[in-house]
Amino acid sequence: MNSSRLPAAEFEVEEVGRAVHSDDVDGQLEPDAGMLQILSADGTMAGGLTAEIAGSTVDFSPYLSASDPAHLRSLYRDMFMIRRFDQESTALQRQGQLALWVPLTGQEAAQIGSGRALEPQDYAFPTYREHGVALTRGVELPDILRLFRGVTNGGWDPRERNFHLYTLVLAAQSLHAVGYAMGMQRDQLADPSLPPAASIAYFGDGASSEGDIHESMVFAASFNAPVVFFCQNNQWAISVPSSVQTRVPLAQRAEGYGFPGIRVDGNDVVAVEAVTRWALEHARSGQGPVLIEAYTYRMSAHTTADDPTKYRLSRDEQEWQPRDPLARLEVYLRSAGMADDTFFEELGAEARAMATDLRQAVLSMTAPELADRFAAVYAEPHPLVQEELRFFQEYEAGFADEVKHA
Repeated sequence: MNSSRLPAAEFEVEEVGRAVHSDDVDGQLEPDAGMLQILSADGTMAGGLTAEIAGSTVDFSPYLSASDPAHLRSLYRDMFMIRRFDQESTALQRQGQLALWVPLTGQEAAQIGSGRALEPQDYAFPTYREHGVALTRGVELPDILRLFRGVTNGGWDPRERNFHLYTLVLAAQSLHAVGYAMGMQRDQLADPSLPPAASIAYFGDGASSEGDIHESMVFAASFNAPVVFFCQNNQWAISVPSSVQTRVPLAQRAEGYGFPGIRVDGNDVVAVEAVTRWALEHARSGQGPVLIEAYTYRMSAHTTADDPTKYRLSRDEQEWQPRDPLARLEVYLRSAGMADDTFFEELGAEARAMATDLRQAVLSMTAPELADRFAAVYAEPHPLVQEELRFFQEYEAGFADEVKHA
């Protein structure tokens, strides 16, 4: 392995065919349960990808990009850059420059693979962890940190990139995605010249237990909405294992709503991209919704306010390290002669420069005046909000004398 790789990606490879199952909280391993995979943990690429879905055999080969060296390198670049972004953002929070940070290490393949499958006219509804999807949609990385710096309630214009603002309320975005998909469906009927489009809703295994998920899937199935539900099953909803959320693979829930469900290796960027491309095409073509369960693992804390050592074993993380999405793609790129030391060294230099620019951008961010925050609660002035503003201003002013006499 090249020494330019990020420290978090320096893992040994092991034989594929095993995965930590959420039912085994103590870290025991059991065989994969119908999980689609093409790029194995040892860096070898299978020739094709087929699966039985809703009683039919689906061939995902037309949706694969495994034979395009430039495309594979670009997938690796995106995963590498977003991991470096994640590391720098974590450091910024630890140094008091961000109020909070939500890491994504370990989930790069699920996010980059699905994000790169989207067409410009598609619309993505993220949670608060989809930094990789944001990258694929062209959102500027410093803009993501504006929310976590506390200088804005958003950070970017969602209409410019068809990438919605982060949603902090669990599963609420699934309802938004279905409603938006139904709107696109009606726009298409009114104007057939519009390009077929779909929405995609991202959520985690913990959010799968929320009522909003159930309601959104009922509506999506009832109205045959062009929406893809993308669940990143990273094994833990903060401190609760996914075995508490479900007794069967989450993808199987789709059958109860009457639409296809697929479980894919969430650490295999090639398979994730192919499956998501198929699912989006399925939705755009009027065949209805699809549920994708990307089976992955959260390698770090739920947020920087969380301590995962309190509820899970280090052995679990060690079992998942060899399945690292960056390591397996690097092995393949090197063995197939698609990338050499120069590529990885240049990418390392690019990532370091990005991190430097990111830090400077964050440190230059200034918060708006407090009164501006209160003014943005309602479109028109509200007496209760004005009263709360006066109370806070009086409270804040009470510290002036203490500072003067200190």
